[in-house]
Amino acid sequence: MEIHWSDEKNDLLKQKFGFGFERIVIALSEGMLLDDRRHVNIERYAHQRQLVVEIEGYAFIVPYVETEGGVFLKTFFPSRKATRDYVKGEKP
Repeated sequence: MEIHWSDEKNDLLKQKFGFGFERIVIALSEGMLLDDRRHVNIERYAHQRQLVVEIEGYAFIVPYVETEGGVFLKTFFPSRKATRDYVKGEKP
C-alpha cells in the first residue's frame, strides 16, 4: 500500500507539531496503529476514514481517503479523547 500526502500540508504540520507525515508512517511501521475507523462526522466526511496512531504516548487522529494506488493522508492532530480511550484505557 502506498501512502501519499500534500508536501505543502506536510510543511505546515512540521511547523505546528515539529514533525510531519513521515513520523506517522514510521509509527505505523512500528505497529503503533491503535484503530482504523470511519470518520466520526459521517455526514460531512462520508468518504474519509481515520487512523488513530500512538506517538510518544499520545494518540493522533489521521484522516485519510482511499485512492486507487493506496491512501492519501489529509492531516493529523493530537486528541486528548483518543489518548484517554486508546492509550490510557480510561474509556467511560
